[in-house]
Amino acid sequence: MSSQVSSNSTMSVSEDDALPFLYRLVLLSIYSLVLVIGTIGLGLIIHILQNNMRSVITIALLNLTLAHLFFLLTVPFRIYYYVAGYWGLGKALCKVVSSMIHVHMYMAFFFYVVILVIRLLGFRSKKDRYEFYRKLHAFVASVAVWVVVFVVIFPLLYFNYGKEDHEDSTNHNRNKTASNVSQCFQFGSHLKKHDVVKMLNYIMSTVIIIVACVLTALQCHVMILLTRKYGRDCRSHQEFWAQLKSLCFVMVLLVCFAPYHVFRIYYLGNLLQLEAPNEVFLSLTALSCFDMFTFLGRGHCYMCDRGRTV
Repeated sequence: MSSQVSSNSTMSVSEDDALPFLYRLVLLSIYSLVLVIGTIGLGLIIHILQNNMRSVITIALLNLTLAHLFFLLTVPFRIYYYVAGYWGLGKALCKVVSSMIHVHMYMAFFFYVVILVIRLLGFRSKKDRYEFYRKLHAFVASVAVWVVVFVVIFPLLYFNYGKEDHEDSTNHNRNKTASNVSQCFQFGSHLKKHDVVKMLNYIMSTVIIIVACVLTALQCHVMILLTRKYGRDCRSHQEFWAQLKSLCFVMVLLVCFAPYHVFRIYYLGNLLQLEAPNEVFLSLTALSCFDMFTFLGRGHCYMCDRGRTV
């Protein structure tokens, strides 16, 4: 009986134009790499960040690490889906896993912007670091951010993400049972039916692209100024290494986030025809979990509470 269900589910995937084998293979490779390297990176960054717990940047990095952790917990379910070729874990878990990659992307983007802006302000004002007045204030600020995420944003995504797809399959799909079991991460019709949500996606993608480009230009300008200031001796100065770390964060924005949002603007006009390529571009945002290896090189203690730039 179980083999018959699996066979029916696989047939449903083919009939409903689920992800082709090549796309599944690419996605499987990306998420497997993210899971392995991201997990290793988590241990490294947690060890490094045992420093000044009032520093705004240290707190932002800790929250960024937490965002990576929550996302990595859902990656095995994606790997299962791409290996098996069908989803058999229920609609609710599918929506949780689907929502989490978007929550991770926007949370990571938010913390990247905080880190980069603080570093740019510190460079301009020649201030060593920005700190919360007390550790309690840092804790409250972090809790406030995650309360907004899990009490407001995540429930909105969960209860609305793919809602119409579920209703349509209940009312119109002849292969309802097999389809609900076999498919996941395909909620393009939700955007197609809601112009407000679609417009919001246009705005968010545009903002992220613009912010990424502006921060890249500013960070490159800072690197040029430091190179001119210190010349060939630039690599012996802690300030240079601190800003080099920021440049790595900017590269994460450009490599992991910008391509997805550039493609998404085009995808929003061709929703159901481009769901498979959209999943591949979306998977690129997961590569941001590799940012933790930025701290392994020389000068990783620039964020430490030891009197240097944070």
